[in-house]
Amino acid sequence: MPLHRPDDDRFHDQCGVFGIFNHPEAARLTYLGLYALQHRGQESAGIVSTDGVVAHVHRDMGLVSEVFDEETLAPLVGDAAIGHNRYSTTGSPTLANAQPILVNYRGGFLSVAHNGNLVNARTLRRRLERSGSIFQSTMDTEVLVHLIAAERDPSRDHQVLAALEKIRGAYSLLILTRNALYAARDPRGFRPLILGRRAGAAVVASESCALDLLGAEPERELAPGEVLRIGRDGTIETLRSAPARAECMCVFEQIYFARPDSRLFGLSVDEARRRSGRELAREHPVEADCVFAVPDSSNSAALGFSEESGIPFELGLIRNHYVGRTFIQPGQEVRDFGVKVKYNPVRSIIEGRRVVVVDDSIVRGTTSKSLVSLIRESGAREVHLRIASPPLRHPCYYGIDIPDREQLIAAKMSVPEIRDFMSVDSLGYLSFEGMYRAVGDRDRHCDACMSGNYREPLEPGIEEKTAFETPILTHA
Repeated sequence: MPLHRPDDDRFHDQCGVFGIFNHPEAARLTYLGLYALQHRGQESAGIVSTDGVVAHVHRDMGLVSEVFDEETLAPLVGDAAIGHNRYSTTGSPTLANAQPILVNYRGGFLSVAHNGNLVNARTLRRRLERSGSIFQSTMDTEVLVHLIAAERDPSRDHQVLAALEKIRGAYSLLILTRNALYAARDPRGFRPLILGRRAGAAVVASESCALDLLGAEPERELAPGEVLRIGRDGTIETLRSAPARAECMCVFEQIYFARPDSRLFGLSVDEARRRSGRELAREHPVEADCVFAVPDSSNSAALGFSEESGIPFELGLIRNHYVGRTFIQPGQEVRDFGVKVKYNPVRSIIEGRRVVVVDDSIVRGTTSKSLVSLIRESGAREVHLRIASPPLRHPCYYGIDIPDREQLIAAKMSVPEIRDFMSVDSLGYLSFEGMYRAVGDRDRHCDACMSGNYREPLEPGIEEKTAFETPILTHA
């Protein structure tokens, strides 16, 4: 089941990628890996497998459990496979935009799964279209496929490396061919990618929790800028090592996106979040009777707050895990209804008490306001809201569809104004200093959604979130 909190106040989540090479049950293990990465994308799921001769594919809209069953997995034969869970950040939510992409060209078949967002995709796409390329989707990922196909050198290694030299932005990529699996991470290292082993097979995934499920042994994270080639003989070759560029790891991977049982950027996600909760308790102390999280992504931070403050931790909000994530559903009415469907306050814990509610972030503010109303209706005497990150004031262009500034409550209101809007007795955000005491060196992280410091230059017009004007084909 997905771990993260579903509502309209959240991010349009990023994607999860998984790949395995040299295992007779490659597609089935990829299916399990995608299960572990379900929290990273719930819009569509897909797997491409190969036996070294031909490629087999199944993609559809929905959760992994909805897309795959015995009937759909059976044709996915071969000892190599890549998989993808998607939530769109570039390109609309349609089957045409589901991944992995699979194409045939003069070099054979090529399949790509991508987590991230290319900041120069619009410019590259227009250039490719002028030279005759025909696009079937609105995804920025398809740009990479055309760049690989356009390279005249017959060496597949050269084609991949030359194409990667042309793209900019955030990417963790898996590229599957007849005889190799390529794994690549962008030079800034925005998005995670980890390499592991299982019974002689090489495994690559967005998070270590996917390796844990398969019983694979984590080997290491790919370095920023690194490109690996995994061959059929079991060799793993570094085709490109990390260039000398400043790291820019997404700080919100640690704060919100990743599963707490993963290790990311060399840290335990659970421990990083607990430290952020402890920092939050030091920075914004309060007298209260209990502390609880907005489940599930804030659980570790709330535990840290409780440990530092001495205020007992309680399960004050219960989440229904059997309802889809409302923030990926269209229509405000559906999203508002979803807040009450998904969260139920525990009156016996809340009534007559001073409560501290810990959340990882506030985006638009509408869901947080609804939750506070539910807690008040359950009889809370005081409600103190604590946020385990600094205010979000800027959109993200590196793979997370954080809304435009006009939709971000912290871009329009001061903290006291947000407090009044939420109708809480007090509101405290974690400082930048506190956040980096929890997750590590600020110079190695991207916090553009909070600071507005976009360290990877953006192309003109990127603020137009529709990305590409070209209509896409629809599939019945």
